[in-house]
Amino acid sequence: MKFHKEGYKIIRNAFFVVGAIIAVLAYLPIAPVAKNILIAFFALIFAWIVFFFRVPRRKTNAGEHILSSADGTIVAIEEVFEAEYFKEKRLQISVFMSGFDVHVNWYPFDGTIRYTKYHEGKYLLARHPKSSEENERSSIVLEKEKGKDVLIRQVAGIMARRIVYYSKVGQKVKQGEEIGMIRFGSRVDFFLPVTARPVVKIGDRVWAKRTIVAYFS
Repeated sequence: MKFHKEGYKIIRNAFFVVGAIIAVLAYLPIAPVAKNILIAFFALIFAWIVFFFRVPRRKTNAGEHILSSADGTIVAIEEVFEAEYFKEKRLQISVFMSGFDVHVNWYPFDGTIRYTKYHEGKYLLARHPKSSEENERSSIVLEKEKGKDVLIRQVAGIMARRIVYYSKVGQKVKQGEEIGMIRFGSRVDFFLPVTARPVVKIGDRVWAKRTIVAYFS
């Protein structure tokens, strides 16, 4: 396991801040039990920050299928009108990432990037249905071939404060290559053709680069 480059500065700053807080607590004239609880609390916060930026070593489940781009739980499978790019009905599959899931995202299949856009927005709970259209988000359209394309939307959650993606229009990518990451709680939406065949259901746990979420028709 390694740590994502987006986390280096945050981990370093957290180390110094938490270290300073613990050093001050050690000299404060408070009850030993209370002092130990506070020290443990701040140490756990630091451990969680380090844990959050982990990048697991994981082999891609390569094939002619659509993989999940994120670790998490399926919270939506429904037909919706996608108004940003396709402007037509699409099959939406959404993966919610808790604060304990891996937050790095990967491409679900081989293809070419046709569109990217970053949107500023709110920080509603990522499980909220309106978060896909009102929260801070990025949109990436990946095309395998004509008629086989997906809009991948990274959506910030109530804790997220930065979405990172490395996609560029015209770029050719491979299944399992990194898209980027979302910092501190979020979701990823997929807008597939309505003819796509989902193989997951609401409540399923999925893993990026491993779990098949759907097949193109």
